[in-house]
Amino acid sequence: MLLPAGPGNLTQSTQVNKADRIIAGLPGLLFFGTALQWIFDPKAAAESLGLPLLDGLARSTEIGDLGAFFLAGSTMILWGAVTANAHWLRAAALLVGCAAFVRTLAWLMHGADFAAAFIAVEVVVTVLLVTVAARISAAKS
Repeated sequence: MLLPAGPGNLTQSTQVNKADRIIAGLPGLLFFGTALQWIFDPKAAAESLGLPLLDGLARSTEIGDLGAFFLAGSTMILWGAVTANAHWLRAAALLVGCAAFVRTLAWLMHGADFAAAFIAVEVVVTVLLVTVAARISAAKS
């Protein structure tokens, strides 16, 4: 299905591989599920990331910041995939890639456990999003 012509939308002359868009959207769906979990079941969301659910103002910060991270990430990924807009996919890749980078800094500088599994997922998602964004850009040029 082609969307009306406009910024970030496909036109008849610039079709993008549907498989690329689906592949890009998959992590967006996972992120959206995690965002919903932060909103409706924050204890389970925290446990899935190896965190305790904090109390008081710390709970507000934990739920607010992590929920926003996953909600914003999923929105950027899904919008980029649906509209075949590489800019949104690159923005999401930057967000997720920064999470991997800062996790690594937490290990190097602050004595945190090395979160290899989380970092690996973040790196894979970042590379996937950047790759699909490049393919979308190439298809549109």
